[in-house]
Amino acid sequence: MATDGGRTERLREKLSQLPTKPGVYLMKDEGDEILYIGKAKSLRPRIRSYFQEPGPVSPRQASMISRVHDFECIVTDNEVEALILEASLIKEHKPRYNVNLKDDKKFPYLKVTKEPYPRIVATRHLEKDGGTYFGPYTEAKKMRRLLKTLRKIFPVRSCGTRLPGPEEGRSCLYRHIGQCLAPCLGTGSRKTAYDDMVKQMCAFLSGHSSALLVELGKKMNEAADGQRFEEAARLRDQLRYIERISMKQKVVSAELIDSDVIAVAQDGGGACGVVLQIRDGKLIGREYYFLNGTRGKSEREVVTGFLEQHYLGATFVPEQLYVENEIEDRFNTTEWLTRKRGKRVKLVVPKRGDKAELVRMAKQNAEHLLVEARMKKGRTRAPGVVAELQRVLALERPPRSIEAFDISNLGGTDAVGSMVAFREGKKRRSEYRRFKIKSVAGQDDYAMMREVVGRRFRRLLKEEKTLPDLILIDGGRGHLSSALDVLEELGVKGVEALGLAKRLDEVYRPGVPAPQNIPKGSSALKLLQAIRDEAHRFAVEYHRTLRRMRTIRSELENIAGVGVNRRTALLRHFGSMKRLQGATVEEIQAVEGISASLARKVYTHLHKQKERHE
Repeated sequence: MATDGGRTERLREKLSQLPTKPGVYLMKDEGDEILYIGKAKSLRPRIRSYFQEPGPVSPRQASMISRVHDFECIVTDNEVEALILEASLIKEHKPRYNVNLKDDKKFPYLKVTKEPYPRIVATRHLEKDGGTYFGPYTEAKKMRRLLKTLRKIFPVRSCGTRLPGPEEGRSCLYRHIGQCLAPCLGTGSRKTAYDDMVKQMCAFLSGHSSALLVELGKKMNEAADGQRFEEAARLRDQLRYIERISMKQKVVSAELIDSDVIAVAQDGGGACGVVLQIRDGKLIGREYYFLNGTRGKSEREVVTGFLEQHYLGATFVPEQLYVENEIEDRFNTTEWLTRKRGKRVKLVVPKRGDKAELVRMAKQNAEHLLVEARMKKGRTRAPGVVAELQRVLALERPPRSIEAFDISNLGGTDAVGSMVAFREGKKRRSEYRRFKIKSVAGQDDYAMMREVVGRRFRRLLKEEKTLPDLILIDGGRGHLSSALDVLEELGVKGVEALGLAKRLDEVYRPGVPAPQNIPKGSSALKLLQAIRDEAHRFAVEYHRTLRRMRTIRSELENIAGVGVNRRTALLRHFGSMKRLQGATVEEIQAVEGISASLARKVYTHLHKQKERHE
């Protein structure tokens, strides 16, 4: 690998000091961007091999090696720890030359909370809070349907009331429609019944419906024998719901063990990984992920990368995993999965029989999803101006969804922010949003930008809405850095960001020292200018409205008899000081709550003010 003299000496010194212990290494380019993350049984020979004359390698590997400018290594105690660290770092940094899941946002989970009376909620954040997590779910709609069904079968509470509460109280509507056991009404026997129901719900989410049906049938009969007919009816309804769902699940194995079937399919432009989930011998679900960084890699490498990335974020590891081919570093991967599960995990490559058929079925699913995605991509080709913007800025994908942010204030007063949305290069006015600055005193545009971007993205994450492909910040490097700080705090990944300065229309990119100049006649620059100007217009318009309203309000505050309610009524009716000053006594009197004498008083006061200013 050709290098300059000073760099050669520095690298030679680093290479001579490399340890022979296991660990993880990060290969970086001239801009300190991570190109590739790998693990090694012994770091010294593995890293040194990158700086020697390469043997036979694929074009993609050769491309990566030619760009390596520096490296960093992290020593671990053993190979299993190196494997875990490697998977975590790949998930965090998503290097270009590694296989990684194409998840531009966090996948949702279902969480059973750690409370005296637990709830079940949807979340995109795994936290060490004592809760029990299920997922991740690659289809948010499917997860929401499941949550709705769960609340019908298992009437756990959905409110955020702190419990245990008072022994007596008034229950809400959910109790009366049979969707809550109303633990807020007291404890005692109700606590035992509630805990049993939560255990049953967790068993159902884990896919263990067979044992659950037996248990519920036994309890229903006991309740009926004890003449607790209301409880027996509730258990009967639970049984019917669960049986109905179980009938839709396909029996694929006579063995009542938990297993996952894993397969990937590749084409020239990408790959898709599929996981078929088998619980108690039934196929209960399918999760799938599209993958990046697979070009030029063997199927063995892709399956290994997919398996590690999937189970890094999984909340459950089954007893057996079935794959089509041997994976790399099978022993250490199995050890890691065993640690994560807490019991022995078997990794099997079936050659014949039912298990091999299941692997083929998973493979067919992956191939079908890949073809479907390719056809969909062909049908929804990006408009020319959006494709041009992708080309000019060297973005990974066309920015079909763009949101732009701007701040408007005058000396720190009536400070506001705006967000305008463009989809496929066109305005989406229904998605525009305005923000009153709440947390910043004085004139600090950077802090205001942090507040506005933070409020927007917290809302999107909370409501589980699709994140934009690109955000455009009206301003230079300081404004852009403020927005990036917020995105990093919130853990938002996969959203491109740039700043567009007004003076020279220079584009600022994260991690790029110098601003980028787009040719003046470019349609991409014209689109960015139009989006930025629209965000500015929307912010200024809102700022002027607030300032105008404040002026009217301050004028009206000086009129005896015009309190808060009457000021609000006048503001809503006329909307501006100019229109109110031009109104007749009769028009002012037409406003609800304004008498004839008060209308004359308002009219006289405003006209005296007008004469003074003239």
